[in-house]
Amino acid sequence: MNVVEEVQQKLDKKINKFFKKNEQRYYIDIDAKEIVPSAKIMFRDIECRFAIATGTHTPQGFEILYHFSHDKTGKIFSLRVALDKNAPEIESITSIITGAEWIEREMWEMLGINFKNHPNLKRLLLAPDFPEGVYPLRQKPRE
Repeated sequence: MNVVEEVQQKLDKKINKFFKKNEQRYYIDIDAKEIVPSAKIMFRDIECRFAIATGTHTPQGFEILYHFSHDKTGKIFSLRVALDKNAPEIESITSIITGAEWIEREMWEMLGINFKNHPNLKRLLLAPDFPEGVYPLRQKPRE
């Protein structure tokens, strides 16, 4: 079994949509409630390296992509979750991958996404006197 088949088999019912972008990159849409068990499968069972996560604010809400690299094959798998536009919140993956701590802090600070059970949600980039509740990477509402 190749790694793509292994990912599909092990994530199984957690997958809402599996999209092959090209020979090396795959997007996997999952529900936000599945992020911790899915990250655990990718990191521990399939032995992918957590590369980074990226957060985006769109007119529909928020999206986070958790990028995992299977270094033996060069394939990249991105777990994609959509979050509520009015209350963006998701469980932290730091209980599985401690290296996610700083990027989750950055997304919390810059986008206002709350990471439940994060061990240290505090400012990382913005000045101490930057206004509370203002998130530099959020899109401005259309008038």
